[in-house]
Amino acid sequence: MADKKAILTVPGLDEPIELPIYNGTVGPDVIDVRGLTSKGMFTYDPGFVSTASCESAITYIDGAKGVLLHRGYPIEQLAKQSDYIELCYLLLNGELPSPEEKKQFESTITYHTMVHEQLTQFFKGFRRDAHPMAILCGVVGALSAFYHDSLDINNPRDREVSAFRLIAKMPTIAAMCYKYSVGQPFVFPRNDFNYAENFLHMMFSTPCEEYKPNPVLAKAMDRIFMLHADHEQNASTSTVRLTGSTGANPFACIAAGIAALWGPSHGGANEAVLEMLDEIGEDSEENIQRFIAKAKDKDDPFRLMGFGHRVYRNFDPRAKVMKETCDEVLKELGLENDPQLHIAKRLEEIALEDEYFVKRQLYPNVDFYSGIILKAIGIPTNMFTVIFALSRTVGWISHWKEMVSGDNKIGRPRQLYKGSDARDYPAK
Repeated sequence: MADKKAILTVPGLDEPIELPIYNGTVGPDVIDVRGLTSKGMFTYDPGFVSTASCESAITYIDGAKGVLLHRGYPIEQLAKQSDYIELCYLLLNGELPSPEEKKQFESTITYHTMVHEQLTQFFKGFRRDAHPMAILCGVVGALSAFYHDSLDINNPRDREVSAFRLIAKMPTIAAMCYKYSVGQPFVFPRNDFNYAENFLHMMFSTPCEEYKPNPVLAKAMDRIFMLHADHEQNASTSTVRLTGSTGANPFACIAAGIAALWGPSHGGANEAVLEMLDEIGEDSEENIQRFIAKAKDKDDPFRLMGFGHRVYRNFDPRAKVMKETCDEVLKELGLENDPQLHIAKRLEEIALEDEYFVKRQLYPNVDFYSGIILKAIGIPTNMFTVIFALSRTVGWISHWKEMVSGDNKIGRPRQLYKGSDARDYPAK
């Protein structure tokens, strides 16, 4: 129940409108504007940046303070003390698992990693040079044609099985997208590898040579998965919720989320970091300073990608952990002197010290470091967003489950109509 009310006075109405004010566990209060509809009015909020579209107990962000909580646990603690599989359990179920529960959950995910053999035929319908995200979007949507035995969204067990299948099969499908693009045979998952090791194995093993996952790189991959697992009500998560509000099956909803993530303003940020480094090109202090000057010039279209964040007005909490991981990976692979990575490290130093960037809080974000790590591991840039989608699947399916199991209403945004008024069709 609301314990406070906002009073809205509108010209033309005889009486003011009382709007309930609700407060969450943490974060800003929200004004319930649903009562405006009965008065013949809507709110106007392009981009929904001031609108709480739902109640959720999964993730909380305080951008001003640089806080990211999953089910109440700070991301920094989870990234250092937990792993991706445990985080998946936490997001799905609300609490950390007991050792026995984690073992059972990990086993369930491991034994769902295989995909239906007929699904491999779908890949042959795509051109070899198709973007991996195009393939991923199509194949994930097609999963509903193979696993239609658990599509009753009103059945809690069906929702659970669909969640298991999506989390388990995404690394397999993602790796298949890569293998298909480079003309190599698909590699089957192995049950003796953990989640991150299995993904690297399916990416880089061939019939000629078995890939042995490096523990440092597998740990880095696991952290990338963790740090991208969920990020509250962003464009792709809201897309999954909106699609799910129609009663669509979970595979269709996740495919819709993948399509939204594909946009360069959302999921392509770490790919843009590498493209920026390619644009800078020459590894010299003079050249780097020249591009720094271009970034400061408001009339120059050049932008430093991977610096600052739309949500965080402070340091991205995920970036702190990812920076440590980045340093570990570069040291392990002996890439400290790689020219392109040297440019990245120099940009990082300047952004953390230069008054222009510090004043504007343009700190390196998680995409800056994850892009460097993925390049160092040997993953091509066109796979970066695919890995983002793989990581984010658990967040999407957790929000979908929360929405479907709650008081779900079909999404129906309104508009401010600016077109022609009613008019007669001209006589002939």
